Amino acid sequence: MNTPNQRPIALAITGASGVHYALRLLQCLIDAGEAVYLMISEPGQIVIGMETDLKLPGRPAEIQRFLTEYYGAEPDQLQVFGKQEWTAPVASGSGVPRAMVVCPCTMGTLAGIAAGTSDNLIERAADVVLKEGRKLILVPRETPFSAIHLENMLKLARMGAVMLAANPGFYHLPQNIDDLIDFIVARILDQLDIAHDLSVRWGEASS
Repeated sequence: MNTPNQRPIALAITGASGVHYALRLLQCLIDAGEAVYLMISEPGQIVIGMETDLKLPGRPAEIQRFLTEYYGAEPDQLQVFGKQEWTAPVASGSGVPRAMVVCPCTMGTLAGIAAGTSDNLIERAADVVLKEGRKLILVPRETPFSAIHLENMLKLARMGAVMLAANPGFYHLPQNIDDLIDFIVARILDQLDIAHDLSVRWGEASS
C-alpha cells in the first residue's frame, strides 16, 4: 500500500471502446499496492457492460464495494467517485493525485480537457492535474483522427499531457488478445514509474 507521502493514482474510464485496457490497468495498480481514485463515466459503464462480462452496479459506493472484492483490494485502497461528486479529493489542487490516467479516452473527454470546461469530475480532475504540474496520461482509442482530434491532442501535449494511443506493437509476438492488452498497459505503467513484467521490452529476448 502507498506510504503516507505517496499520493494515489487517479484512473478515469470513459465511453470509448477498449475498457479491457482500463480494467487490466486497475488490476495491476491494485496488485502493485497503489491506492486508486476511480471515476467511470456513464458511457464508460455502458461500454463495460457491452465489452465484458462485468455487471457493475449503478452507484459509486456500490461499484467501489464490487470492484474492491473483485480485485481483492485492501479496505479503502480503491475509492470510486461520481461524475458530480465535487467534494472528491481530485476536484481540488490540495487533493491532487500524483498522476492521472484517462483510459480509454473518448474524443469528447479529450476535447473537454483541452478546453478546460470541467463540466464533470473527470474533466475537473484532469484540469487539476495539469494546473498542479502532475502527469496526465490520455489513452485515446479512436481511428481515424480528425483535424479537430489532432489539434486537441497537440494542444494537450504542449501542456505536458502524455498522448498514449491504444496502438499495441507486435514485435513481442503476441499469442492472444491479453498480450496485446498488456502491451499498452505496460507502457502506461512505465509512464507511472511502476515496475511490472507484463511484456518483453525491445531488445530483450523473449522466453
